[in-house]
Amino acid sequence: MDKKILIDIENIKKYYKVGTVVVKALEGVSLQIYENEYVAIMGPSGSGKSTLMNILGCLDTPTSGKYVLNGTDVSKLEDDRLAEIRNKEIGFVFQTFNLLPRYSALENVMLPLIYAGIGKPERLKMAEGALGKVSLTDRMEHKPNELSGGQRQRVAVARALVNDPSIILADEPTGNLDSKTSIDIMNLFEDIYNQGNTIIVVTHEEDIALHARRIIRLRDGIIESDEVNSNPTMKQEVVLREE
Repeated sequence: MDKKILIDIENIKKYYKVGTVVVKALEGVSLQIYENEYVAIMGPSGSGKSTLMNILGCLDTPTSGKYVLNGTDVSKLEDDRLAEIRNKEIGFVFQTFNLLPRYSALENVMLPLIYAGIGKPERLKMAEGALGKVSLTDRMEHKPNELSGGQRQRVAVARALVNDPSIILADEPTGNLDSKTSIDIMNLFEDIYNQGNTIIVVTHEEDIALHARRIIRLRDGIIESDEVNSNPTMKQEVVLREE
């Protein structure tokens, strides 16, 4: 059976005006991403990869072109509707974790469910389940400053997973982590992918991109190449012990 198309963008352009200068961040990008794909988007600074990520994540809208996300044309939606779609369809993992410092790991993971209007008993059950998936059941009541960098990123991954989104969108997810912890987090993404999730990783690091099954390279606002990675980096035998 053919896989479902989750992302379908056609001739996406994004222009910014900086003073009197028009910056052409994206110049006609078209691509499709399917259910249970593991995709890396790469490119040097100024290539347009961050702009493309913001559009794919419904954090920004294109100047022109069409974007259909899981059957909904989100190209011209108003901010409120865009936020609603974003909360339902996309789980974000950021380089800087973006955890609220005064909240416990459990409370941080519950946040998307509060925005979704889910009642407290169900929120607790879902958040505990998500933290279990990232092996942090014993750290649920800890605040971010009581966790290591790898544990904080695991909390961020649990938060991304908690409302069962269509897509996990990770922006430089290992950028603030040491090499061993980076391997640990990429092993976790491998597990998530193997469970049937769709993962898009935006990165400038070749070794991180090589975990993906498909690598899209941007340059000067256009797709330079879009290739299957025939030899992806598989789960690595590195066990990280964190106190």
